[in-house]
Amino acid sequence: MNSQEIIRKTERLGARNYSPKPVVISHGEGVFVCDPEGSEYIDMLSAYSALNFGHRHPELVAAAKAQLDRLTLTSRAFHNDLLCEFYEALSLLTGKEKILPMNTGAEAVETALKTARRWGSDIKGIPDGQQEIIVCANNFHGRTLGIISMSTDESARRGFAPHTPGFRVIPYGDAAALEDAVTPQTAAFLAEPIQGEAGVIVPPEGWLRAVREICSKNNILFLADEVQTGLARTGAMFACHHEGVEPDIYILGKALGGGILPVSAIAANASLLDVFEPGSHGSTFGGNPLSCAVAIKVIEILQRDGYARQAAEKGAYFIQGLRNIQNPDIREIRGKGLLIGVEFHSNAAPYVKKLMAEGILAKETHEKTIRFAPPIPITFAQLDSALAGIQTAFGA
Repeated sequence: MNSQEIIRKTERLGARNYSPKPVVISHGEGVFVCDPEGSEYIDMLSAYSALNFGHRHPELVAAAKAQLDRLTLTSRAFHNDLLCEFYEALSLLTGKEKILPMNTGAEAVETALKTARRWGSDIKGIPDGQQEIIVCANNFHGRTLGIISMSTDESARRGFAPHTPGFRVIPYGDAAALEDAVTPQTAAFLAEPIQGEAGVIVPPEGWLRAVREICSKNNILFLADEVQTGLARTGAMFACHHEGVEPDIYILGKALGGGILPVSAIAANASLLDVFEPGSHGSTFGGNPLSCAVAIKVIEILQRDGYARQAAEKGAYFIQGLRNIQNPDIREIRGKGLLIGVEFHSNAAPYVKKLMAEGILAKETHEKTIRFAPPIPITFAQLDSALAGIQTAFGA
């Protein structure tokens, strides 16, 4: 089938919960993807940071293929020989004592919420059913029923009531609002170190340090959703590290699966994860040996090849190139590492269409912002090529 036939069949048979751009990707390698007609594009979205390593990284593909010939799934009814190795690698990377594996980012967020609620009840002494978790406006943590209950995006909430209680929403980046929102029933504060889906919103300098201080002073947990920002994307292994902050729980996903399969996890110390006992939480596929094989190789490559340093250097270069573009419709360029947002005064969708015509794939978010997040191994020459196309697309 050609691209148009594929799109028509997809739209006829699939639920309309997505509105993808009219591009069909049938092949990918590194930073490039192709459609069935052979047109080539630079992928500047990286599946929302799931493709930090690019498409089909050869070492990750090899790790998956080797494991496919050995063992793919046991469920957690039995041990497998790779889960402990994955635990050790991720524990060393995060500096946390224990790991709880899941599959998708939303599952990892739900797992962190359950951890915080049970910790609040069993350890802090909040009466069960009264635990509160503070979250931020314009957050994006997934789309489960529990998570949309704390969302401020009406399109994610409409028609899905009754919503789960127990969440208090404050403005993002406002330390004073967090301080004021804390009550004796507060168990945790959940936030993205940089809000990706909201338009690559970088909080004020010092906010994360203030969050850490407020949480420690009030004996509440800081849950850092690093599903999009973690694993070197922002120029640090975790975005919290830009301010030298250690959360109580790291929430990880997307790039942890190397762009090959869904892998997620939370990392925390034993004092938190020991609130679980057998039967209290789980996942048939969580921690499966195929996922573990890929994730172990992911963690090795991240550290061996200096991905955080690469993202910092290439991100600074890319942002400067973007700032050299003259267009009065550009309102702001912001970001850290290779997570960058270009906000316009007008709707960004026409610019996305122009980018596609130049062989560059990106997508708008919150109507006026285009998010650029290319694979971290992108070369400076490839960045120059992308910037030339962006210049043409954005040219006033």
